Amino acid sequence: MEKQGQWLLCPSCHSKTRVWIREDTVLKNFLLFCPKCKREELINLQQFHITRSKKPDAKTQS
Repeated sequence: MEKQGQWLLCPSCHSKTRVWIREDTVLKNFLLFCPKCKREELINLQQFHITRSKKPDAKTQS
C-alpha cells in the first residue's frame, strides 16, 4: 500500500506539523498548532492549498 499524501506545513515557519493530509482532504476553520514555533493559526485547506482564516478582533465593550 502506497502512502498518498503529505505532512501539513506550518504557514508561518514552513516546518512539518503533526497532521497528515491526503489530496481529497478539506479543512475549514481548522486550528493548526505548530510544535516548532508554538503558534496556533486558523486555516482553510483544499487540494493542498492553505489559506489563513482571519481572526476576528476582540470587540471592546461600550
